[in-house]
Amino acid sequence: MEPAFWQQRWADNQIGFHQAQVNPYLQQYWPQLPLAPGSRVLVPLCGKSLDLAWLAGQGHQVMGVELSRRAVEDFFVEHGLEAEVRQQGAFEVWRSGDVELWCGDFFALRAEDVGDCVGLYDRAAVIALPVQMRGRYMQLLSGLLPANCRGLVVTLEYDQSLLAGPPFSVSDEELRQGFAGWQVEQLEAVEVIEQSPKFVQAGASSLLERVYRVSR
Repeated sequence: MEPAFWQQRWADNQIGFHQAQVNPYLQQYWPQLPLAPGSRVLVPLCGKSLDLAWLAGQGHQVMGVELSRRAVEDFFVEHGLEAEVRQQGAFEVWRSGDVELWCGDFFALRAEDVGDCVGLYDRAAVIALPVQMRGRYMQLLSGLLPANCRGLVVTLEYDQSLLAGPPFSVSDEELRQGFAGWQVEQLEAVEVIEQSPKFVQAGASSLLERVYRVSR
């Protein structure tokens, strides 16, 4: 997707992907990751997710990356936080306490920006990208993140011919290929079609939500 697409979605408040509560998979499975307190966690394409504050509450240094400046502003306003803002390369970095949001194009990240991120949390990044960009995205993660990185990835799988996306369908095979060189363990696969009227109306018979633990 072109940057203008997401900028317009935020401008029009078309943010159905934003969850009004902390993700239950994050709450259930994150404590099982052996990450030390104070570990830095990368959250790509983070929006204004409540998951950011939850991760910080677990004692982590949280680095979210988000294209939309409005989303970044909204996060700090909605949490009643005053942010310090600085320029870091191609990014405008907003920081308050243990949460740092990098406003800019994820693909502009450099190894020195994320080289100390030993945690990764992707709930809505890989499924937000069309197939060509997904490949670039997963390749970039592998190229930038350190060898001891581990985290959670959440995907959706459905008949892509029925809906254009986003969110996009990501198969188990594609995710494992994209994270080649990582250990990829499926923790859960949940059928959520009954909670997804848009997909039902499009004729989908299945919408599978998968949760993975990934580690290097």
